[in-house]
Amino acid sequence: MTAGEEYRPAMGHGSRLEFYDPLIRITMRERRFKRRLLAEAGLHPGFRVLDLGCGTGTLAVMAKRAEPDAAVIGVDGDPTAIGLAHRKIARENVDVQLHLALVQELPYPDGSFDRVLSTLVLHHLSHNGKVAALREVVRVLAPGGEFHMADFGRPANWLARAGFGLVRKFDGMENTEDNARGLLEKMMAEVGLRDVRETASFATVFGTLRLYAARQGH
Repeated sequence: MTAGEEYRPAMGHGSRLEFYDPLIRITMRERRFKRRLLAEAGLHPGFRVLDLGCGTGTLAVMAKRAEPDAAVIGVDGDPTAIGLAHRKIARENVDVQLHLALVQELPYPDGSFDRVLSTLVLHHLSHNGKVAALREVVRVLAPGGEFHMADFGRPANWLARAGFGLVRKFDGMENTEDNARGLLEKMMAEVGLRDVRETASFATVFGTLRLYAARQGH
């Protein structure tokens, strides 16, 4: 399984990723929805926290600042993103580990994490890639652990559909179909996550962003 077969990196490959942070900050109400996700995750001292598809490291840094006594790890399959995340973590002077690996093939033992967090990742994956990634979430969560995710869901209105149409053209109509049809909750339940629920939604330039929460079922 190669990264190219399973997902499209944010902003594509190469130097365009340098523009990802300012674009998301301006268009996606980034700080607001990530603060909400972290509040819902309820991090505690001693927790092991995985940022799944950490990209340039913004959420991982925010998680570490929200709970300095948690162990925060970021994983991403894009070496350019990991490089930018390393620079951000050094600049912010926080203790966050970063690993280069696909989210569909996580290099961690079963039950490794109390919380898995993910923002704007699954819409980059094919249907099979989404299922594989969610199965990995179930596997690496400790019993009673929780998964908290923010991603595009079914557009709330015609304006959101138009905005998400731009995302779909860039990231692939097939990759984003499950999001557009509002199937993420169903997919999460089918892989064994429990108490799956949508917790919030945000109107953005690029469509309706929805927050989800679930827990490990064992």
